[in-house]
Amino acid sequence: MSLASVATADHFVDLAGLLESCEVDGFRADFVSWGHYRPEYWRNYWHHHSFHEVCLAFSGEGRFNLGTAEYDVAAGDLFLARPGDVHEIESSHSEPLGIAFWGFTFRPVAGVSGSGWWSGLTRSEGPVLSRRLGGLPSMVAALAAEAEAPQSGYRSSITALGSALVLETARAFALDEDLEVERPARDRGSYVVEAMQRHLLDNLSRPVAVREVASAVHLSERHAERLFRQKTGASLMATLRLMRLDLAAQLLLEGSATVTEVARACGYSDVRPFSTAFRSRHGQSPTAFRAAGGTHHLASEG
Repeated sequence: MSLASVATADHFVDLAGLLESCEVDGFRADFVSWGHYRPEYWRNYWHHHSFHEVCLAFSGEGRFNLGTAEYDVAAGDLFLARPGDVHEIESSHSEPLGIAFWGFTFRPVAGVSGSGWWSGLTRSEGPVLSRRLGGLPSMVAALAAEAEAPQSGYRSSITALGSALVLETARAFALDEDLEVERPARDRGSYVVEAMQRHLLDNLSRPVAVREVASAVHLSERHAERLFRQKTGASLMATLRLMRLDLAAQLLLEGSATVTEVARACGYSDVRPFSTAFRSRHGQSPTAFRAAGGTHHLASEG
C-alpha cells in the first residue's frame, strides 16, 4: 500500500482510547499518542519525551532537528525520537510536510537477551532516520480504518495491528545484523503432502481423481503421485480408500445412518463393493461391525 493511503488516514488519531497497549516478543508497548498532520506549514518546537515518538512523512518536506544534528526529511522518510532526545520538527513553507505519528513506551516484560529487532528502539546510538518502511503504510491505513468504523472484533484486530506496528517500527531502525536470523528449516514437500491429505479428507464423499488432487497443489499428476508416495509410502488412491473405510467405521459406530447411507457418505455408490472393501479393511461386514461395537476390529488391531 502506498503513502497515498497514509495521507487519507486522518482517523489514525481516533485510536486514542481504543488501542492502549500490546505485547510482542517479550516486550510491552503502551501507546500514549496518535497523530496525523495534513500538509500545511507547522512547527513542533524543541522538546523531549519519556517515550518513543515516530513520524512517517507521507508528503512534502521539512527538517528534523535532533540535538546538534539536522536531518532533511521528505515523503517516505520515517524518523524517530527516543526517550530523552531533545528534538524539533519544522515543515517547509513551500512544500508543507504531512505526517502520521505514534508514540509509545517500550519495555521488556520477559527474559530477553542479546540483540534483535527490538534493538532498533533500545539501541540509543542507533539510526534515527529510515526509509525501510516495510508494511508500515498499510498498518497505519488499516488502523485508521478500524478506528473510523469499528466492527465486531475490532479490539483483537487493532491489538494485532498495534503489535505489528511496533515490530515493524523497530525493524526500520535496527541495524542489519540485528535482524539476521537463521532461515527456518522447512520441508516444502511435507506441507504439500499435508495439503493433498486435507483435500482427500474434505472430499471423501465425492468422486476423486489424481488429477484434481494434483491440481489443488499446483503439481502435475506424476509429480504429485511421486511426492505423495515418497512421503507416505502409499499412493493417493490407496490412501483415499483407507480414509473412506476408516470414516465408514466411525459413522457406523457413532450414528444411526444405514449401511447404504454410510457407503454413499464415503464415496461408494453401490453398497456391495463398499461391504467387500470394508470387510477387507476391518475384518467384518459393516452390519457385524456395528453390532459388535467395533470390538472385533479393536481386537484384531491389538
